[in-house]
Amino acid sequence: MDATLMRTILIVEDTPSEMELMSYYLRESGYLVINAGSGKEALHIAIAQKPDVIVTDIVMPGMSGFELCRSLKNHPNTEKVPIVICTSKNQEIDRLWGMKQGADAYITKPFTREQLIRVIKSVVN
Repeated sequence: MDATLMRTILIVEDTPSEMELMSYYLRESGYLVINAGSGKEALHIAIAQKPDVIVTDIVMPGMSGFELCRSLKNHPNTEKVPIVICTSKNQEIDRLWGMKQGADAYITKPFTREQLIRVIKSVVN
């Protein structure tokens, strides 16, 4: 059986169309997908369910993706869970800051299905 079938991915995205697109791409590729519409919601879900990978946007109401990264990396349940930042912020400074907050990979919107799957595969060993 393909290992990806057992992988659970938590998508943190406050834009429904983006959430739908990412969920579709990942489900089509054999992943189980959990959705969270905010950083705070994602933090609770991640601690309780410990997904294999977390894909998060940066710009969200309440808690930003950067804050979410820091919180996840500082919690014993989620400190080892790979985090992929998926954002329209495409400046090098944003990428560097994201990595500094604990992100394992950074992908910019718009992305292709192939780019998304490749970045997910790059962080799960």
